[in-house]
Amino acid sequence: MSESPNKLIRFWQELKRRKVFSVVTTYAATAYIIIEVVNNLIGPLHLPDWLATLVVTLLIIGLPVVIILSWIFDFTPQGIKKTESLEELENKEIVVKPVKSKLRASYVLNAVLLIAVIVLAYPKIFKRNTLEKLRSSGEKITVAVMPFQNMTGDSTKNFWQEMIQDNLITSLSNSEELKVRQTESISTLLQSNDITNYASIAPTVAGSISQKLNANVFVLGSISKTDSTIRLNAKLIDSNTEEVFKSFQIDGTAKNILHLADSLSVIARDFLVVSELEKGIPKIYNLSGMTNSPDAYRCFILGRNEFMKEDYLSGINWFTKAIAIDSNFFQAMILTSLAFNNHFEYETWFSSVYDKLYLYEEAKKWCLRAYKKMDQMTMQQKINMQWLYARLFETKYEEIKYLKQLIQTDDQWVSVYFNLGNSYYESKQYEQAIPEYNKALEIYEKWGLKPYWAFYYTYLGQMYYKTGQYKKAEKVFKTAEKDFPDDPELIGWRAVLALSQGDTIEANRYFKSLSTSLRNMSLSEATITSLLAFAYNEAGVPEKAEEYYRLAQSLESDNPDRVNSLAYFLIDKNRNVNEGVELIDKVLEVIPENFIYLHTKGWGLYKQTKYNEALDVLQKSWDLRREKAVYDHEAFLHLEAAKKAVAGQKVN
Repeated sequence: MSESPNKLIRFWQELKRRKVFSVVTTYAATAYIIIEVVNNLIGPLHLPDWLATLVVTLLIIGLPVVIILSWIFDFTPQGIKKTESLEELENKEIVVKPVKSKLRASYVLNAVLLIAVIVLAYPKIFKRNTLEKLRSSGEKITVAVMPFQNMTGDSTKNFWQEMIQDNLITSLSNSEELKVRQTESISTLLQSNDITNYASIAPTVAGSISQKLNANVFVLGSISKTDSTIRLNAKLIDSNTEEVFKSFQIDGTAKNILHLADSLSVIARDFLVVSELEKGIPKIYNLSGMTNSPDAYRCFILGRNEFMKEDYLSGINWFTKAIAIDSNFFQAMILTSLAFNNHFEYETWFSSVYDKLYLYEEAKKWCLRAYKKMDQMTMQQKINMQWLYARLFETKYEEIKYLKQLIQTDDQWVSVYFNLGNSYYESKQYEQAIPEYNKALEIYEKWGLKPYWAFYYTYLGQMYYKTGQYKKAEKVFKTAEKDFPDDPELIGWRAVLALSQGDTIEANRYFKSLSTSLRNMSLSEATITSLLAFAYNEAGVPEKAEEYYRLAQSLESDNPDRVNSLAYFLIDKNRNVNEGVELIDKVLEVIPENFIYLHTKGWGLYKQTKYNEALDVLQKSWDLRREKAVYDHEAFLHLEAAKKAVAGQKVN
């Protein structure tokens, strides 16, 4: 019995003598460093995900080989030699030579490896990651979802990239504990980096975009295919360190691609929102509330791309195709409504509102269809739906309320800030509009981008102008000129500002440039003249404004809109109220139910102190307007003024 312990002791001594422990330690440290390096390079170099598994497998297989080789061989100053056994050493006379102590290379190597391991392992052992910090602090986790990378080799499936992205964004937005950046913001930043092939989105690029969006975490995923199996891979990654918090993988078929996307959404959501799991909230599938048809989604994405390019009619064409495939596709209905509304607003810049009312009717029709699907919508979708409904059927006050709520769900949603500024502008709350427009521009500046459209600048400049802050207005307009030197609205407002500051030479130069620009748009001389009249009116030069309004009316004497523009100007600016009323009366004899012309007549009666008549006409105009067209705050204020005047008469 006493021999067994001796054998074990001799074996232990032999392991130490042959430096097996030292070699294994060095191998383990080296293997750990290799694994970390591979994990960090897979994303940036677009290496396959299975490479990490292969490396770990090879390193595990190599361990026993290294142990055996370290037992048999030894590194000596004379090279690699077979290690002598203990028995051979005992029978061999050992001559001890005095040697100077020196630093062995193996010691240096082990020290370097130890430092490298400590550097790599320290953050994982002692440092809490971003998610843990946010959860413990009670802050909301902010997430940016990148388009998924189509690695199937089938370009007809490219629309899956945005489809899965949208599903994840919609699903994660349903949690009150998360803030999720919207597709619009992410697409803008990707395009600014000239990224149209989503397969080229590296973690470094995605991390940079996420940081610009103030997102703590980003989702980067891919779609691959083996035979008939579709695999969705996704990683939750720290935006600052690019550390992978969690990887997910789901397999299925092309037929159930949307169900795979929904399942992936739920898994990611559950991981991010730990508290919901603890509360026992059940998992909800089909959270997107979008569509179960990939074909419908493909049409939706194509339509959304056209919408973003302001080609609203092409967008509508694709959206209606999506709805024809899936009649419950409410997101397509919402964008159809918005497309009709935006196209209506664009068209009525240069033509009669009444000629384009059919566009507005379509906008309301599609809004109501989507509104009936409210019970299927996520929290954010409901707020967005309520904003659209308020825009088409309610007042600016409701619009403002819902836009503020949308900002609470995503404080980097640039178009929401802009729309909020518009709502303040349209309700004549100019001071309140300024910070909202500024916030939209600040986000673009943070992203390192110029705005898509010039009116992001021009509307802010108008607010500064209308509040008497001319220097700030000029600064904004000058900035806009660098990005949009030929924009007609910008040129017009530069003329207005110059004229207001008494610089007639500069103003005339801008007016000449504006006229040329408008003619290049193939607008009629009467339209151009009317726009110049508007500019002189805004600049506070009523004499010149009246001259141009009269000229525009003479150029198209049979156009009732030209007569109305002149009449309204004469009444509103108290230039000649009686003449204005006479002019609009002639128009109403021919077109008695036009709410715009009725509003002009009612305002004229008010200016003539015929308050009871004014109230009747303004009320009729208002009722027709709310039935047929969009809310107009000035018309609302005029109606309220008439009501107050009539009430004052009764008191007296």
